[in-house]
Amino acid sequence: MRLTPARVADERDWVRSRSETVVPLLNEVRDELGTVFETDVDHVTREDYRREVDAVFADGDLAVNVAALVALLRDLDVEDDYPGFVVDEILGRELAATIAGSQPLRTLGEATFHYADVHTHGNEDENAGLDDLEAALAAGFQERLPGWNWTERESPFSVE
Repeated sequence: MRLTPARVADERDWVRSRSETVVPLLNEVRDELGTVFETDVDHVTREDYRREVDAVFADGDLAVNVAALVALLRDLDVEDDYPGFVVDEILGRELAATIAGSQPLRTLGEATFHYADVHTHGNEDENAGLDDLEAALAAGFQERLPGWNWTERESPFSVE
């Protein structure tokens, strides 16, 4: 694979174009996790998602890594899928974490990826990595975007 600034821009455009499938999954995950953790979590709009995609890809060092993981998952297919189960999980988890950001959001992105992945199933005519890619985008971006009460407050553990 060769990554150039033009290829990174193409991957950004592809990720932006997935708002129709990623945002509903992202909001479904937020609803279900909100129920589990007994909190209300704000929904994200397609425009919120696209704006955050632009923010991720505006950071060139982050963008090239996200673009590489997206491209790998878009192209990944394994005959009969099961032997490739581990590699698409590894790539998906890493993509979600990379998008989510620094700790603790990084670890939450990884954990949320597995939750989203259970709820995401691609069509038989799609590459095996595509459903993991969409789960990773939903998990990573839902961590970055506001809407969780605990991220909207001052931490009680801040030391001055």
